[in-house]
Amino acid sequence: MQRCGIIEVLESLENKEQINLILVRRDAENTQLTKIISMANELGIKVTQGSDNDLWRMSRDNSTGVPDVLALVGRNPLLPLQDVISSGGLIWLLAGAAYPVNIGFCIRTAEVSGADAVIVDATLSNIERKAAKRASMKAHRFIPVFWEDGIKTVRAAKEAGFKIVSLEDSGTKTPWDTDLTGDVMLIVGGERNGISQDIIDQSDEIIRIPMSGFVPSFNLQAPLSVVAVEAQRQRNIGK
Repeated sequence: MQRCGIIEVLESLENKEQINLILVRRDAENTQLTKIISMANELGIKVTQGSDNDLWRMSRDNSTGVPDVLALVGRNPLLPLQDVISSGGLIWLLAGAAYPVNIGFCIRTAEVSGADAVIVDATLSNIERKAAKRASMKAHRFIPVFWEDGIKTVRAAKEAGFKIVSLEDSGTKTPWDTDLTGDVMLIVGGERNGISQDIIDQSDEIIRIPMSGFVPSFNLQAPLSVVAVEAQRQRNIGK
């Protein structure tokens, strides 16, 4: 997903990998970086600037300092929803989430764990959506994020051959006992009402996260994180 530093990004460009975004350190100047920007412009690849802190925080390897450039490979954050669904992969649906900060944390976790897209079914104002994006630590720039009706997207995904997996207390299987490979839509419900019955009825499997404490409720991003890491583990086996 990420090419880090001038050498890796140049190799990626020369090998014609599918680069969808290049992030350049603001005020960085050298001959090789100029070459990268020129090649990107010729290929129609979007180039954007970031601060030292941005690139240091996002870098896969910052052990030798702040890299001058990062490249996003494979995933296209501007891909339309219909194309995302037809491409397959792993999609997260936040069905009825209400709190911008929770939504932002979930977007960030989905991006970091290698998901292909996030769909948010939530009634939020423009100000609240901006707050969610801030909470994602700008991860929304690197993964397709859609604000869409939940049941419609579930039906579209199911029609395209996706396995629909919901996370609910009524589930009888754990994530590690469930096949999370292939084309999968993973669904977490809102903080108050959970997943609607309409979506539950469309689900192929319902899984739950074991809870052993007195208060039987995780915050929204906690179960998403558990399943995201398990899905990443399963999908990376053999790579």
